[in-house]
Amino acid sequence: MHRYNGAILTGDQWGFDAMKAIMYQEYGAPEVLSLQDTPKPTPGDNEVLVKILATTVTSGDHRARSLDLPPGFGLIGRLVFGVRRPRHAILGTEFSGVVEAIGEDVRRFAVGDPVFAYPGGEFGGYGEYCVLGEDKAIAPKPAALSFEAAAAISFGGATALNFLKDKGGIKQGDKVLISGASGGVGSAAVQLAKYFGAHVTGVCSKTNLDLVTSFGADRVIDYTVTDFAALGETYDIIFDTTGTVTYARAKHALKENGRLLLVSADMFQLLGMLLTPKRGGRKGLGGYAPERAEDLQFLATLAETGDFKPYIDRRYTRDQAAEAHAYVDTGRKRGNVTIMMTS
Repeated sequence: MHRYNGAILTGDQWGFDAMKAIMYQEYGAPEVLSLQDTPKPTPGDNEVLVKILATTVTSGDHRARSLDLPPGFGLIGRLVFGVRRPRHAILGTEFSGVVEAIGEDVRRFAVGDPVFAYPGGEFGGYGEYCVLGEDKAIAPKPAALSFEAAAAISFGGATALNFLKDKGGIKQGDKVLISGASGGVGSAAVQLAKYFGAHVTGVCSKTNLDLVTSFGADRVIDYTVTDFAALGETYDIIFDTTGTVTYARAKHALKENGRLLLVSADMFQLLGMLLTPKRGGRKGLGGYAPERAEDLQFLATLAETGDFKPYIDRRYTRDQAAEAHAYVDTGRKRGNVTIMMTS
């Protein structure tokens, strides 16, 4: 809603077809988020309009809202998210819902189709509706999953898939260590690594040992007690979601031709990885996981067969969006935190 001369006006009074959305106009604590009226989008010829039923709070949403970025990325973050104020007032990197309308050239989807989507850095999942091109990262919802679970597939699943398969070249029989195995990306990485036939070691805190085991990990290490890099064991892939594993620390734990995959790293970790001499074909790899429809379709297939199921830690209503973000800000999130967008 909006104020005019002290009066609260709805979208209809402003003259546009309105929808509710969780919005923010400045960077800061979770309290910058509020439920407001905003224009409802209209699909173009090659676009679909989705009625959103569920979304999540990802690390991408957290960083865009707070500008809490890894050291060395402050300026880049401002350029990406908006220099003085947020470029996208509606957050939400992933969501699920039902197609409400389609453009005249759309062929992949029909009105009424249940779908899930990964707009990523374009955001939009915190609104009642979102428009996406039919060639973007959107796919039919797996029948085996609820809308809530389907909303949590994309960010963690696509990130883990890209790093493990495309960057890491994971194969059957690999020994894989996953640092931060209880988080949204880490929990997906454990399940996907097992699907690809790897022997998986998860690293997490003591309180999450049983949880990570339930994801399929063959072994779990409590990082508060044991430093995996000091055990003398080696791995084909070390997958770090925490931003705490440097190449200098991990190189002795990598097999010949081993790969260190840095999902969340600061500028100094990346520079150190590039500058540290490497031997025996060992590599350090960072970068960005793109939003691709084919990845969502692959993850949906695994969801149908039971090989991948997003873990839901806590769930909130759209009126509790600030509370959901506050919980994620604590750093104690396990798996995924969802927001149901229905009133």
